Amino acid sequence: MKKYEDKLEKLLNRPFFTLKEAENQGIPRWSVIYLTKNGILEKLCPGVYRSSTYEPKVDFDLENLAFTAASIPEGVICLISALCYYDLTDQIMREAWIAIPNQRRSPKRPNAHIVRMRNTDLGKETLTMGEYTVHIFDRERTIVDAFRYLSKEIALKALRQYFTLADIKPDSKKLIEYANILRVNINPYILSYTT
Repeated sequence: MKKYEDKLEKLLNRPFFTLKEAENQGIPRWSVIYLTKNGILEKLCPGVYRSSTYEPKVDFDLENLAFTAASIPEGVICLISALCYYDLTDQIMREAWIAIPNQRRSPKRPNAHIVRMRNTDLGKETLTMGEYTVHIFDRERTIVDAFRYLSKEIALKALRQYFTLADIKPDSKKLIEYANILRVNINPYILSYTT
C-alpha cells in the first residue's frame, strides 16, 4: 500500500473521487477496495469514494444534495430540491431531486430522485455549495417544471411565493418564455399575479 500513498494523497483532499479517477492515477481497484475495508476510505455509493476522515464544508442540511448533484455528470438540481433551495415551497426535501438528460442512464445514488428530462440546458445555472460546484435550474425553470412534474397545489404555491418574496424581482417574461418552450400553459396563473 505504501507505493500508492503519494498518488492517493491527491484524492484524499477532495470531497469525493471515482474508482475510474483512482485507476487513472495508477491506483488499482483492489487497493481502493482494501482501503475501504480497512476504514481509510468510505464508499459513498457505487464507484464513488472519499477519505473516511473528510469533513464536508457545506451546510449539513445541503450536504446530501450538494454531493449527489456534484457526483452525477450532467446532473441539475431540480423540482422539490430547487424549490426548497429557492424557498419557494413548504415541502420538506427528503431526497435530492436531480435532472439528467433524457438519453442518459439513471445513476444509482442513495436518497436521490432522478428525473430524466429532454432540455437540461434551459435555465441551467452553476453555483457553489461549500466545496461542491453544482448545477441548478433557475427559479423560473423550476416553477415551470413544477407545473409539468408535480401537483398543481405545489406548483401554484411556488408561483405565489415567487411573486410575493421581497428579495427577488419576478421575471414574468422569462416564465412565459420557458413555459412556451416547454409547452406548458401557465399564462392564466401568471396573469392573476401580474394584473
